[in-house]
Amino acid sequence: MSASSMQVRSDLLREQNFIGGVWRNAREDAWLEVVDPASGKGIARVPDSGAADARDATRAASEALPAWRATTARYRAQLLKQWHVRIVASTEDLAKIISLEQGKPLGEARGEVAYGASYVEWFAEEAVRAYGDIIPAVVAGRRMMVVKEPLGVVAAITPWNFPLAMLARKAAPALAAGCTVVAKPAEDTPLTALALARLAEEAGLPAGTMNVVTASRANAAGTVAAWLADSRVRKITFTGSTAVGKELARGSADTLKKLSLELGGNAPFIVFEDADIKAAVEGLMRAKFRNGGQTCVSPNRVYVHDAVYKEFARQLVARVAALRVGPANLPGSEIGPMINFRAVEKIERHVRDAVARGATLLTGGQPVQNEIAAGPNYYAPTVLGEATHSMALASEETFGPVVALFRFRSEEEVVRHANDTPYGLAAYFYSRDVSRICRVAERLETGIVGINEGAFASEAAPFGGIKESGYGREGSRYGLDEFLATKYLCQGGLA
Repeated sequence: MSASSMQVRSDLLREQNFIGGVWRNAREDAWLEVVDPASGKGIARVPDSGAADARDATRAASEALPAWRATTARYRAQLLKQWHVRIVASTEDLAKIISLEQGKPLGEARGEVAYGASYVEWFAEEAVRAYGDIIPAVVAGRRMMVVKEPLGVVAAITPWNFPLAMLARKAAPALAAGCTVVAKPAEDTPLTALALARLAEEAGLPAGTMNVVTASRANAAGTVAAWLADSRVRKITFTGSTAVGKELARGSADTLKKLSLELGGNAPFIVFEDADIKAAVEGLMRAKFRNGGQTCVSPNRVYVHDAVYKEFARQLVARVAALRVGPANLPGSEIGPMINFRAVEKIERHVRDAVARGATLLTGGQPVQNEIAAGPNYYAPTVLGEATHSMALASEETFGPVVALFRFRSEEEVVRHANDTPYGLAAYFYSRDVSRICRVAERLETGIVGINEGAFASEAAPFGGIKESGYGREGSRYGLDEFLATKYLCQGGLA
């Protein structure tokens, strides 16, 4: 797919920052090339912004904040609903932009648009439900009340793997709560964020409420540092690596910003001996191969009970070997390119290490380059058998289409291994034993547990982790609270 053949609504392909309701270049007039991962070729250029541009965005958001926070919740809800309508109406255009700069197949990209739009709709509805409380007075003549107020300016830093959904999941609750937003999308996928900003502008969001600044990896640290140092930015919401999340937490200390951090994972997927094997295979396919395995909740370690290991592996290999690798615009493509060659190199390193340490290669195990998948970033869907905890892929996120199968023999053993990681984002397990379901769900040290289910994400549910996978929740009524301050009002002299 090329930019010229996309046939996307022209005003959605933006190549400027959006600051204070104005489309503008970076102050230094520097540029960042956006690359199609399927071909490795440049498709657009966007501003390579720096600290000055970040400060401009903060100024615009800060100036817009008083009027925006003073609006009624219903008014904010109406504007968010208008944004939602425009996102849904632009599904095909947005999906093409996502596929072009991120690489996922068009069908998956359409699904991401629907998923991201669901958060905008949900928080439009939640905006009018930011309830407070009346506390029964403990002293006569006194009234004690709790109200919820917007935190202020919110900086949203989003990843490349779900460029629309992650920005919608952060910006929608912030705007619903009465906050204003400054956003920096990932270097690899800025076009989707800019298209979302254009639709927000079209929906009538006031100038300065939603601002987007793009930057390269080289300039990202300086751009974000301007927000970390600015006391007007009251919250940072970030999805990305644990290492960067820790840097943001340290950098926020001087101004004591509130943070929501959705960080790295090392998700276990457990198949007990009493599981429905066919359902477990299908659940793993959904959980693992969405976006080519490039998701934060993608199963990284698949534990299969020794009694069903052989049959599970047989069914899984048959399904994985049939997956079709190809570019986003090719009908039937199920696995697109990895985001860049660095991702392919990491996958190759993990597979080589596993095989060298005794893993059995059951299918795949090599890059793909042919007349269909002609670019540099394709990797074959892979299954490795007889994995052990000495292998790099047991402790590092592979972030690609690689399944590593580990044998286990007891519930105690597998729960211990599942929890033996500094991460705690998501876990999955399959069992038909009701007592076991209760025990294991309680013992798994993660923020999310999929029980006989491989796809659990929903705008109505809280998404987030524990341990070094971060803190804070996105989605659901809990997600709105992340952007609200709780204020206690005590009124006396009423007797």
